[in-house]
Amino acid sequence: MANNSDKIKKLQKQNQENQRNYTKKREAEEAKAKAAIHKLVEKVDRDPNNYHHYYDLATFLVEAKDYEQAEELLMKALGLFDKSSQDVKDTLRFGLGNVYYAAEEYDKAIKIFQEINDKKLQAESYIMLAQSYMAKGDNKRAMVFALSAQSARHDDPDVNQMIGDNLLALGNFAQAAGFYDIVLKAEPENGKANFNRGLVAMVNGEDFEKYFAKAKQSDPDYFNKGQQKLKDIEKVIQINKDKKQK
Repeated sequence: MANNSDKIKKLQKQNQENQRNYTKKREAEEAKAKAAIHKLVEKVDRDPNNYHHYYDLATFLVEAKDYEQAEELLMKALGLFDKSSQDVKDTLRFGLGNVYYAAEEYDKAIKIFQEINDKKLQAESYIMLAQSYMAKGDNKRAMVFALSAQSARHDDPDVNQMIGDNLLALGNFAQAAGFYDIVLKAEPENGKANFNRGLVAMVNGEDFEKYFAKAKQSDPDYFNKGQQKLKDIEKVIQINKDKKQK
């Protein structure tokens, strides 16, 4: 009994130490973030006519999950730079769209990204529109914007993976394979792309084990989370087999 009591005390002591270390780490991170925000605010105050400072500060606020302040800042900046060139206003709009996307306000994000006309930001806007529609579960609309982004970034692995993911969600397995192959040519260790390529290979009757092995090695978390997808694909394959037998 005494031995168990000692073990419990030791465990409690360790837990308290872990909690103190976690608190110290969190406080250090918060202090670092506050210092960075303070510096960015000073930049805005020193040079209020430089739109980059507003964008940079808003980006940092998004990273700190302070979406309300980031939105307020960029709305203010859009008012201040209302007479500026298209690229300035669209950069600030792009930042505002990112705020809404990060805050999971996808309809607001879509509206903002659709207003961007600057050619330098068009591909990025298409990507964000595709991601916003994917987050809403609207894969058909997401596909439209993902393909538009790909016309400017043909070999971009992120864009091609997004197209593959939408095709997979829509059940277009044969087409999805080609886009995942483009991704894996550029990023052979990409765990998510390997896993989803494995799913596609199962349906298409290809060798799939090599893809799953690579996915498990490269991204074990995604591999474990994807087991439900794997079960769903196995059901689809079984249903198709039963239909053929009938």
